[in-house]
Amino acid sequence: MNKEFSYQQLNLEQFKTYVEWAAAEGWNPGIHDAEIFWNTDPQGFWGCFKDEEMVGGASMVSYDGLYGFMGFFIVKPEYRNAGLGRMLWSDKKIVLERLQPGAAVGMDGVVAMQPFYQKGGFEIAYKDVRYERTGTTFELSNTISKISASAIEEIMQLDLECFGVPRPRFLTPWLQQPDSFSYQCRENGQLKGFALLRKCFSGYKIGPLFADNTVVAEELYKACLHAVPGEPVFLDIPLCNPSALELVEKYDARYVFECARMYLGKPPAMNIKKVFGITSFELG
Repeated sequence: MNKEFSYQQLNLEQFKTYVEWAAAEGWNPGIHDAEIFWNTDPQGFWGCFKDEEMVGGASMVSYDGLYGFMGFFIVKPEYRNAGLGRMLWSDKKIVLERLQPGAAVGMDGVVAMQPFYQKGGFEIAYKDVRYERTGTTFELSNTISKISASAIEEIMQLDLECFGVPRPRFLTPWLQQPDSFSYQCRENGQLKGFALLRKCFSGYKIGPLFADNTVVAEELYKACLHAVPGEPVFLDIPLCNPSALELVEKYDARYVFECARMYLGKPPAMNIKKVFGITSFELG
């Protein structure tokens, strides 16, 4: 790091400011993301300071040493084009040192930066594409219900299958956050899928949307759209699941932009066919 700058771990209040930066950049985080993200791994959020002023930063989260995820690379506009972002990127050892041997690091890279990340050893696994649709009312299936606290342990098992590593510290508060709607689909008492819709700085985002098949995913998608009529609703799909693309196209959702899920090391084992919406671009 350039001697002009210092690099230090952020506390929660500093990270809340950082999330406001993300909102100003148009990333549209959830209004409760800061608290949940920070509590997932309080050691995972770092800021770059000039004197006492925070001028940049990044997140480098460890999921109990089993998997790392990088994101939130932001430099204040007046400090850009000075190599500061490159220095932040070079300090990814902060997350690597906290992982078990052989654990992968993931990230969602914007198109313009993908060649740079590839030079750092990250490989593209698939495209993540954001789609937007306005919420509207539907007649909902009787297989759809709200997620109760008693169902969370069972939901964690499906989440593990779709995410690749356990993340209870993240998932429990994520499913119980204020200003959100959580849904499960059950057939004959068996869990077939779940989804979370959270309020963001603009509209709402669905994430995750994990389902055994397209029929289940569609019912969950409809439940989320039904919850917030007239509001923008965003869903980030993995393009390598053709059924997810068919779903958003069936409901005339509009393409917004895309990233690429990239990995350093062997990716976690995910059942991508059940992933109709990723959780977030920031934490995976």
